[in-house]
Amino acid sequence: MHDFVVVGAGPAGSRFARSASERGHDVLVFEQGTIGEPLACSGHVSLDVWEYVPDGAREELFQNEIRGARFHLGGPDSRAYPFYRDGPISNAVDRVGLDRALARAASDAGADVRDSHTVTAVDEGREAVTVTARGPDGTESHEARMVVGADGPRSRVREQCSIPEPDEFLHGVLGFDPEPDHEAFVDVHLTVPGFFAWRIPRGEDGVEYGLAVSPGDDLNARFDRLTAGYDATIDRRCSGLIPVGPASRTIGRRSLLVGDAAGQTKPFTGGGILYGMRSADHAARTVDPTDPATLSEYESAWREELGTEIRLGHAVRAGYSVPAPLQRLGLRAFSGEIGVHMDEPSSLFSREQLRAMF
Repeated sequence: MHDFVVVGAGPAGSRFARSASERGHDVLVFEQGTIGEPLACSGHVSLDVWEYVPDGAREELFQNEIRGARFHLGGPDSRAYPFYRDGPISNAVDRVGLDRALARAASDAGADVRDSHTVTAVDEGREAVTVTARGPDGTESHEARMVVGADGPRSRVREQCSIPEPDEFLHGVLGFDPEPDHEAFVDVHLTVPGFFAWRIPRGEDGVEYGLAVSPGDDLNARFDRLTAGYDATIDRRCSGLIPVGPASRTIGRRSLLVGDAAGQTKPFTGGGILYGMRSADHAARTVDPTDPATLSEYESAWREELGTEIRLGHAVRAGYSVPAPLQRLGLRAFSGEIGVHMDEPSSLFSREQLRAMF
């Protein structure tokens, strides 16, 4: 019997598998298709991500250094309100490569990572969990003491273990222009109701364009207007759900969720790579697979670290919907040099940010 079966080999699932394996646990990981594909997440990440990748991986994953953002209340030709710092704030990275590097790290730590395995059933019993998967050699079933749902917004583990859904889902789209762009600023357009659109230069790998909308909005029309405004040539695009706001509970009897399956994302951007990996580390540290009572320790631990950031993130997102004159006033007041961390809204009140403002 395995200690853990992990469903999903994205950043959160692979990070949990690595951390749990390093603690001596027997870990089996299933990924539905090819690891890293299809791409459904932006490759714009904070510098903290390098703490989680294997030594030497930065060189193969790094695409561009980002030092600031230009905010717009209209299209590309509208007035820009720059926010920047004297040094890198974030990086653009090879998003597919990141998933694969994290999965390799899990495998190197001792986890059994299997791609091309679709989980079809999760049976959560009193003493064990049975996970059934369909792979290249047919259907197979595995018993484990715990199952970890790292299987994204449409989590099968969450559904079959009767764990609540995240608060909200947005529909996001990404598109890529292959023309190289080494500029150090991203562009953010507060032109999407309740959210925003973006342009991220990725060095020799081109430019990423994206936006997210509430269900029922015309995603494709908004995206076409965004890219037309930049005269972009989009050679590939992808889309998917973005969970916003964690569920009221992320654990079951012998199950737990990490990453997008748990809604562990930033409400003001929808990004969840760092939050998911931080939560995965909490899970590996606190959960004893032989003792389901320890699941509550995981629930408390990740909420203690991220709860304030998520609440403040909702407040930041609310600013996207205030009337344009108030947005303009706020952007004028705060534009310029900043000292904030892109994953931590609480840094708006940090000494570094106050020094940058005054």
